[in-house]
Amino acid sequence: MLIEYGVWVTRLALAVVFGLSAWGKLADRAGTRQAVGDFEVPVRWVPAVAWGLPVIEAALAVGVVLPWTVAAAAIGALLLLTAFTAAMVRLLRRGKRPACSCFGAASATPIGARSIVRNGALMLLAALVLWGAFDHPSVPAGLPADTATGLALVAVLCGVLAWLVGQVGALRRRLDEQALSTLGAEGLPVGSVAPEFELLDVAGDRTNLADLLAAGRAVLLVFVHPGCELCAALARELPRWRARTDLTIVVVGNGDAAEQAAWGVEQGLGDIPSLVQQGNEAALRYRVRGTPSAVLIDADGRVAAPVARGAIATRELILARKSVRSQLSSRSNGQHAAANGRS
Repeated sequence: MLIEYGVWVTRLALAVVFGLSAWGKLADRAGTRQAVGDFEVPVRWVPAVAWGLPVIEAALAVGVVLPWTVAAAAIGALLLLTAFTAAMVRLLRRGKRPACSCFGAASATPIGARSIVRNGALMLLAALVLWGAFDHPSVPAGLPADTATGLALVAVLCGVLAWLVGQVGALRRRLDEQALSTLGAEGLPVGSVAPEFELLDVAGDRTNLADLLAAGRAVLLVFVHPGCELCAALARELPRWRARTDLTIVVVGNGDAAEQAAWGVEQGLGDIPSLVQQGNEAALRYRVRGTPSAVLIDADGRVAAPVARGAIATRELILARKSVRSQLSSRSNGQHAAANGRS
């Protein structure tokens, strides 16, 4: 009986994934057409593919739930995921990383290694569904009706919750973009409270501003892009600067974690933390408009200097911080020496 429950849960999970994908594409027709075009589908086929793709996904979502169509739907899901993955690999090999609006505009992020891994996991899920269709063809008929129905309702609620989370994320991004365009000036005022953020590091763990400030030191956020030569030149200097100052230096990139990790190794960042934005969420909150740029946050969590735009300005910001610390240290040593002389 436990295996039958597992078969039913995998079918529901695959149905939720394809249902969300279909709903997201149908809800954002313009974004879907843009994404289809970015994946280099011939222009004359873009309208048909933009309409046909979510319809097929919706049919697969329904098909994997019904016992008499589950095998065909699982095969269709495997073929569709294989086609998606092949298209992504082809684009990545050519150095292109279009946004994947797989679940609509709310989830639009550049494709990368994470996209391939995600598709691989979904292909494994579809393969399990296909196995279950042949090994346990009677599911869910053999399960208690109330339990099978309850699991289906839980799956629907999980799908709705996932959709709402995506909508909240998209709304936050739009608000950040509107705030940036409205406020106009680059950077936040010196002395203002540094906006909180939560980003993934290259290992997939979540890090926020409070974590970075926990050591009681000032934090320097260095915004970079893997394709930026000036960013690479600056990054190679960061370990040396980190050794000469009391700063917690953090590199903030965007896009794919695996690409950011490989870039960090190539530049010799060592143990300098690298965080990854899914879009430009942290840059928007700090009103950073280009790379490389740096934002200095003092130990109290306030913006300590204007945005340093460019590699030269970033070096000057680090040097100024180092100079101030040296002056304070010399003054403190002088005061201690004077106190000892009086005693």
